[in-house]
Amino acid sequence: MTKRSDYLAANAGRRAPMPGFVLLVRPRDDADDMMRIGITVTKKVGNAVVRNRIKRRFRALAREVLPRHGWAGADHVLIGRLPATDRDWSLLTADLAKALVKARTAPADAPRPRRRK
Repeated sequence: MTKRSDYLAANAGRRAPMPGFVLLVRPRDDADDMMRIGITVTKKVGNAVVRNRIKRRFRALAREVLPRHGWAGADHVLIGRLPATDRDWSLLTADLAKALVKARTAPADAPRPRRRK
């Protein structure tokens, strides 16, 4: 995902917080069955080196877990948290699989108001 509007739309989807990340999942309801992934890490987490390390870990994580547990035709957004930098890889993969199941079974969240700057 590259457009800001896609990230904002995903924010209205289902949310599953985990220790190393927050997962947002939003079905697109179009004819395309492709899973899309978006990754974001804010400056609050750390400097550029830390943020890029987390993004690299999340890309590898998505390649490993999403083909088995992801939703076809949905947007998946991973929002990085600081524990993702040194969290064990097996725990991260288990967390993502658990978050995908949690998001699938949880009722849809009520729409959240957009914050203005």
